[in-house]
Amino acid sequence: MKAMRPWVLVIIAVVSALIGWVATTATNRYSMPTPVLPLSALATMGVIALLTLVMGIQVLRWRNGKKKTMLDPIMAARTLVLAQACAYAGTLLLGWHAGISLDLLRIGTLRSGEGILWNALLMGGGGVVMIVVGLVVERFCRIPPEDFEGGTGNGTEKRRGESKGEGEYAYRGD
Repeated sequence: MKAMRPWVLVIIAVVSALIGWVATTATNRYSMPTPVLPLSALATMGVIALLTLVMGIQVLRWRNGKKKTMLDPIMAARTLVLAQACAYAGTLLLGWHAGISLDLLRIGTLRSGEGILWNALLMGGGGVVMIVVGLVVERFCRIPPEDFEGGTGNGTEKRRGESKGEGEYAYRGD
């Protein structure tokens, strides 16, 4: 698997913010409710982030030498996929709710939507937490340089097929 690129996350956030802003503008024009997630979604986001972090810490402990048992490669791959999904979902949630917040800030206090604004800001903050957890756990899943075949452990070697600048994960494609 390839590492996530921050610029892709930024593009996703900007596009979803634009879509969120357009959706909020359209729903306000037709007197429909603002399309913001309820506060109960924060609990779900927290559980997902916590589960991702716990699984990532297990991989990190194994990687750093606390190897009581062999690491299940399927669990490590699932942890990596969960971390990347967490970061992508957090990016979408952050962008969507940022677009909603911008529209609500634009109209100011013309209507009683202050509770909705705080709701959107909290959901955007939850998205930031998911992004951070996803990126950190993705780093946990990298194979250290000393694990490369035939390496001396100084980190300058390249595995066969490794592209320049790409990190390796707990997946061996040989």
